[in-house]
Amino acid sequence: LAFYDPLTQLPNRRLLMDRLEHALLTSARSKHYGALLYLDMDYFKNLNDTKGHQYGDLLLQQVAERLKSAVREEDTVARLGGDEFVIMLEDLNQNADHAAIQAKLVGDKVVAILNEPSMLNGYEYYPSCSIGIALFHGDDSQVHTLLTQADTSMYEAKKCGRNTLRFFDPSMQKALEQHVELENALRQAISKQQFQLH
Repeated sequence: LAFYDPLTQLPNRRLLMDRLEHALLTSARSKHYGALLYLDMDYFKNLNDTKGHQYGDLLLQQVAERLKSAVREEDTVARLGGDEFVIMLEDLNQNADHAAIQAKLVGDKVVAILNEPSMLNGYEYYPSCSIGIALFHGDDSQVHTLLTQADTSMYEAKKCGRNTLRFFDPSMQKALEQHVELENALRQAISKQQFQLH
């Protein structure tokens, strides 16, 4: 109960973090890359708002089954909560470019398999998802940083039209930090009445 999501029976965030820590140690020894795929269902709120949460729950259960069928047995599929899932791929290539190709193949497969229509109590629904991918390599990575990177790239996929995937790029993080800094500066400027009308 502490480690699995009751709706989908998938590992939850707690178990994912534990497995990710272990995967980083294994990667450090083997020198093989791994990847985190952070997945968010597109327009999921619309389904809940129009058909009710029981339809949303049915979709999440179907998504969980489809995700498990899209990966190897040794890979981890977890549900973080809501409509967010994470796939952890281990033992990819030792070369970063080749590992990225392997992760992209899995991501493309997931996008395709989730695009297939779902029957929810007789209601045909066409789901889609946005995926962010962050590669990891042993000692170079930390658990929380990896999740943040994958999450950031997932939002980039949403900004690029949804139903697609994007790899993490440090420029994404820099742009996000600059946006937050600007937003904070504007809030301070408002409270200090630093704007002038010209």
